[in-house]
Amino acid sequence: MLLDTRHFGEINIDEDKVLYFEEGLIGFEDMKRYALIPNEDSENPFLWLQSIDTPDLAFAITDPFVFRKDYEIEISEKVKKQLEIEEKEDVVVYSIAVIPEDVNKISINLQGPLIINVKSKKGKQMILNTDQFPVRFFVFEDRIKNIE
Repeated sequence: MLLDTRHFGEINIDEDKVLYFEEGLIGFEDMKRYALIPNEDSENPFLWLQSIDTPDLAFAITDPFVFRKDYEIEISEKVKKQLEIEEKEDVVVYSIAVIPEDVNKISINLQGPLIINVKSKKGKQMILNTDQFPVRFFVFEDRIKNIE
């Protein structure tokens, strides 16, 4: 499928790789189909979650475990059933990133991770029931302290 996007121009999306978020994402409940777009720089830890339903919409996402080694989530049985999760190896977890003009202030949402079953191509944004992890975790926190 050919998609004319705001951020990437015209891209070809393999329909077999489209991810389906039955409930959408928080604030974007009507947008349910997405594609993962890798970053061209293989050392860059961010990639893109491109909306199929709204080509102007793309979220920067990343593996939260890269930035918080102590990050942990528990996926409920209800969510496992909803996403058809059978094996732990079929699950990937991402956090939505906010990338401001000052890249030293990049933050990721650790409170609302994206859970994706790569086998069933189903995803869900969960809200964690803990205050251990913030909505805005600054990935370069040490740099911010030195700047301010």
